[in-house]
Amino acid sequence: MSDREAFLAGDRPEDVFMYFADDAVSGVDALAGHGERVDDGVVLVVEGDSGRSAFQRATDTDPMAFAKQAMPNEGTVDADATGGVCPDIDDTEGPHDARFVFAFAEEQNEEVDGIYNEGDVIHAYVQCTCGTAYSEKWLAGEK
Repeated sequence: MSDREAFLAGDRPEDVFMYFADDAVSGVDALAGHGERVDDGVVLVVEGDSGRSAFQRATDTDPMAFAKQAMPNEGTVDADATGGVCPDIDDTEGPHDARFVFAFAEEQNEEVDGIYNEGDVIHAYVQCTCGTAYSEKWLAGEK
Protein backbone atom coordinates (compact mmCIF):
# COMPACT_ATOMS: atom_id res chain seq x y z
CA MET A 1 0.00 0.00 0.00
CA SER A 2 1.39 3.40 -0.96
CA ASP A 3 1.65 6.29 1.50
CA ARG A 4 -1.24 7.98 -0.31
CA GLU A 5 -3.45 4.89 -0.09
CA ALA A 6 -2.62 4.44 3.60
CA PHE A 7 -3.44 8.09 4.32
CA LEU A 8 -6.76 7.97 2.44
CA ALA A 9 -7.67 4.74 4.24
CA GLY A 10 -7.22 6.55 7.55
CA ASP A 11 -4.11 4.59 8.54
CA ARG A 12 -1.90 7.70 8.91
CA PRO A 13 -3.86 10.23 11.00
CA GLU A 14 -0.69 11.91 12.25
CA ASP A 15 0.36 12.85 8.72
CA VAL A 16 -0.77 15.41 6.16
CA PHE A 17 -1.31 14.88 2.46
CA MET A 18 -0.17 17.30 -0.24
CA TYR A 19 -0.61 17.29 -3.99
CA PHE A 20 1.18 19.79 -6.22
CA ALA A 21 0.43 20.08 -9.94
CA ASP A 22 3.55 20.23 -12.12
CA ASP A 23 3.03 23.90 -12.92
CA ALA A 24 1.74 25.02 -9.50
CA VAL A 25 5.00 25.35 -7.59
CA SER A 26 8.66 25.54 -8.42
CA GLY A 27 10.80 22.52 -7.63
CA VAL A 28 8.16 19.85 -8.25
CA ASP A 29 10.84 17.53 -9.61
CA ALA A 30 12.79 17.85 -6.35
CA LEU A 31 9.61 17.11 -4.38
CA ALA A 32 9.07 13.98 -6.47
CA GLY A 33 12.15 12.50 -4.82
CA HIS A 34 10.32 12.66 -1.48
CA GLY A 35 6.91 11.52 -2.66
CA GLU A 36 4.94 9.80 -5.38
CA ARG A 37 4.96 11.01 -8.98
CA VAL A 38 1.47 11.06 -10.52
CA ASP A 39 0.42 11.92 -14.08
CA ASP A 40 0.36 15.67 -13.65
CA GLY A 41 2.17 16.33 -10.38
CA VAL A 42 3.52 15.00 -7.11
CA VAL A 43 1.89 13.60 -3.97
CA LEU A 44 3.57 13.78 -0.58
CA VAL A 45 2.43 12.27 2.72
CA VAL A 46 4.47 13.75 5.54
CA GLU A 47 4.37 13.97 9.35
CA GLY A 48 1.96 16.73 10.39
CA ASP A 49 4.20 19.61 11.53
CA SER A 50 6.83 18.95 8.86
CA GLY A 51 4.12 18.63 6.23
CA ARG A 52 2.44 21.90 7.16
CA SER A 53 5.82 23.65 6.97
CA ALA A 54 6.60 22.04 3.60
CA PHE A 55 3.22 23.08 2.23
CA GLN A 56 3.76 26.66 3.34
CA ARG A 57 7.25 26.79 1.82
CA ALA A 58 6.02 25.34 -1.49
CA THR A 59 2.91 27.50 -1.86
CA ASP A 60 3.74 30.56 0.26
CA THR A 61 0.36 29.90 1.90
CA ASP A 62 -0.33 29.01 5.53
CA PRO A 63 -2.14 25.66 5.33
CA MET A 64 -4.59 26.42 8.14
CA ALA A 65 -5.45 29.84 6.63
CA PHE A 66 -5.92 28.08 3.28
CA ALA A 67 -8.23 25.50 4.91
CA LYS A 68 -10.25 28.29 6.51
CA GLN A 69 -10.56 30.05 3.15
CA ALA A 70 -11.62 26.85 1.33
CA MET A 71 -13.98 25.44 3.97
CA PRO A 72 -17.11 27.47 3.08
CA ASN A 73 -16.90 26.42 -0.59
CA GLU A 74 -18.01 22.82 -0.85
CA GLY A 75 -16.78 21.04 -3.94
CA THR A 76 -15.97 17.49 -4.88
CA VAL A 77 -12.46 16.12 -4.35
CA ASP A 78 -11.36 13.13 -6.40
CA ALA A 79 -11.01 9.83 -4.55
CA ASP A 80 -7.22 9.94 -5.05
CA ALA A 81 -7.17 13.57 -3.78
CA THR A 82 -5.24 14.90 -6.79
CA GLY A 83 -8.07 16.95 -8.25
CA GLY A 84 -11.76 17.55 -8.06
CA VAL A 85 -14.77 19.40 -9.37
CA CYS A 86 -14.65 23.12 -8.65
CA PRO A 87 -17.94 24.53 -7.32
CA ASP A 88 -17.49 27.55 -9.65
CA ILE A 89 -17.15 25.47 -12.83
CA ASP A 90 -20.36 26.95 -14.28
CA ASP A 91 -19.71 30.52 -13.09
CA THR A 92 -16.01 31.10 -13.76
CA GLU A 93 -14.03 30.73 -16.97
CA GLY A 94 -11.71 27.73 -16.88
CA PRO A 95 -9.63 25.81 -16.81
CA HIS A 96 -10.69 24.21 -13.54
CA ASP A 97 -7.77 22.01 -12.56
CA ALA A 98 -6.33 21.50 -9.10
CA ARG A 99 -3.15 23.52 -8.52
CA PHE A 100 -2.60 21.97 -5.11
CA VAL A 101 -4.39 19.97 -2.44
CA PHE A 102 -3.81 19.93 1.30
CA ALA A 103 -5.51 17.27 3.43
CA PHE A 104 -5.43 15.90 6.95
CA ALA A 105 -7.29 13.19 8.83
CA GLU A 106 -9.27 13.62 12.01
CA GLU A 107 -9.68 10.52 14.11
CA GLN A 108 -13.14 9.24 15.03
CA ASN A 109 -14.78 11.10 17.90
CA GLU A 110 -17.73 9.22 19.35
CA GLU A 111 -18.60 12.17 21.61
CA VAL A 112 -19.91 14.26 18.72
CA ASP A 113 -22.74 13.74 16.26
CA GLY A 114 -22.50 13.28 12.54
CA ILE A 115 -19.71 12.01 10.37
CA TYR A 116 -17.07 12.26 13.12
CA ASN A 117 -18.98 9.71 15.19
CA GLU A 118 -18.89 7.21 12.31
CA GLY A 119 -15.13 6.96 11.78
CA ASP A 120 -11.97 8.80 10.84
CA VAL A 121 -12.63 11.80 8.59
CA ILE A 122 -10.47 13.09 5.74
CA HIS A 123 -10.54 16.89 5.27
CA ALA A 124 -9.28 17.98 1.84
CA TYR A 125 -8.77 21.53 0.54
CA VAL A 126 -8.16 22.33 -3.14
CA GLN A 127 -6.85 25.44 -4.88
CA CYS A 128 -8.33 25.55 -8.38
CA THR A 129 -6.56 27.18 -11.33
CA CYS A 130 -9.54 29.57 -11.62
CA GLY A 131 -8.68 30.98 -8.19
CA THR A 132 -11.44 29.29 -6.18
CA ALA A 133 -10.47 27.38 -3.06
CA TYR A 134 -12.88 24.60 -2.08
CA SER A 135 -13.16 21.65 0.27
CA GLU A 136 -14.75 18.31 0.96
CA LYS A 137 -14.67 15.90 3.87
CA TRP A 138 -15.50 12.21 3.90
CA LEU A 139 -15.08 9.07 5.93
CA ALA A 140 -11.63 7.58 5.47
CA GLY A 141 -11.61 4.60 3.14
CA GLU A 142 -15.12 5.26 1.82
CA LYS A 143 -14.58 7.48 -1.22
